[in-house]
Amino acid sequence: MRDFVDGTAYNNEQGNRARKLFAAVVLAALDDAIADDKKYGNGPEQIARWARSRDGREVLSCAGIDPNERVVEGLMEFVGRGVRTSVALSREESERRNAAQAEAA
Repeated sequence: MRDFVDGTAYNNEQGNRARKLFAAVVLAALDDAIADDKKYGNGPEQIARWARSRDGREVLSCAGIDPNERVVEGLMEFVGRGVRTSVALSREESERRNAAQAEAA
C-alpha cells in the first residue's frame, strides 16, 4: 500500500512539473507575440494563430488551460497591451495596477 501511495505522489509531482513546463512555453509564446507586435504590429494575430493551431491547442491543454475562443481572445488582449509577462507577473506591476484602479474609483 505504501508503495502505491509513493508512486501516486511521484506521478502527481511529475504531472505538476510537466504542467509548469508547458505553462512556461505559453509565457514564451506570449513574449514572442509581444515582440512581434512591437516590431511588426501583428502580435495579437500571431498569438491567435498559434493558439488556434493544433500545436498551440495541445500546449495550452498540457499547461492546464482550456483552449477555447475565450482564452484566445484573452491572449490577444494581453498581447495588445504590450506588457511583457515577466513584468505583468511581478509584484511591483500588480501594486501599480491596484493603485491606478484605486485612484480611478
